Amino acid sequence: MVAGHRIALVFLLALLAPSTVLAQVELAGSWVPRAFEDVSNGGFPVDYTALPLNDEARVRALSYSEAQLAMIERQCEGWPQFYLVEGPFGLKIWSDTEPAKGAVVSWTIGAWEDRAPLVIWMDGRPHPPSYAEHTRGGFTTGRWEGNTLAARTTHMKAGFLRKNGPPNSDLTTMTWRFFRHGDLLTVLIVVEDPIYLAEAYVLSKTYELTATPVSPVGPPCVTAYEGQEPGAGVPHFVPEKNPFLDELTMQFHIPREAVLGNVRTLYPEYRKEIKDRYTPPPACTRNCGRVPTR
Repeated sequence: MVAGHRIALVFLLALLAPSTVLAQVELAGSWVPRAFEDVSNGGFPVDYTALPLNDEARVRALSYSEAQLAMIERQCEGWPQFYLVEGPFGLKIWSDTEPAKGAVVSWTIGAWEDRAPLVIWMDGRPHPPSYAEHTRGGFTTGRWEGNTLAARTTHMKAGFLRKNGPPNSDLTTMTWRFFRHGDLLTVLIVVEDPIYLAEAYVLSKTYELTATPVSPVGPPCVTAYEGQEPGAGVPHFVPEKNPFLDELTMQFHIPREAVLGNVRTLYPEYRKEIKDRYTPPPACTRNCGRVPTR
């Protein structure tokens, strides 16, 4: 009778044990971006819409000049890990497994010329102490929550939230969620920064599985002379005199407070607030939604 109970217990454990394995989904493969979400990466010099910036971040952002990218020492700086969602490229994902039992030790999302690879450690290792080295890739750990891969990134270098200058500090942390539905993979990230963000910054991007291989690394970044003499100083603007401050307001009638990333302008209630004073821009009559040809 005891032996029978033991056999039944072993059988029950065998049924229950694979549940955590079955809850995991396959992420490996090549993924191409799909334009399902409106992800901005700074198409205008001053466009901080949908960013929950605080006052200090706004001053930093308005002092930024994209001419800084001509400086040789800044040409290959690289972007923080949230550029994975903001950038235009696809994803190459693969796993590294433990050879004896086949458990996944880590997931890796390949690099690009201006973004470091993202390694998501799945083996339970702790995050380093706060004084440990900060890198472009940061340090990321993950776990499965049902069929969702949840991850957290710390230890990233200071950088920019977008290419037009809104900053992030080296205290920035990120949480990730990877959702797979058939051949679609949605990546949701939440960026938190106690120095420059008034609240969390949330964005997502969807990718589709492709049979065309995506490279695990991008082309090498090569520095070159771009007209900025070494030691000539860092190009910048006095924040109050940034020449692009009202560009979006003049072209599209977007209120300045929304352009500058004030938190309250992120929410639906703001539309009611400006309803009586907002005037839509005139209808476009030239080069509407197209790149001008010459």
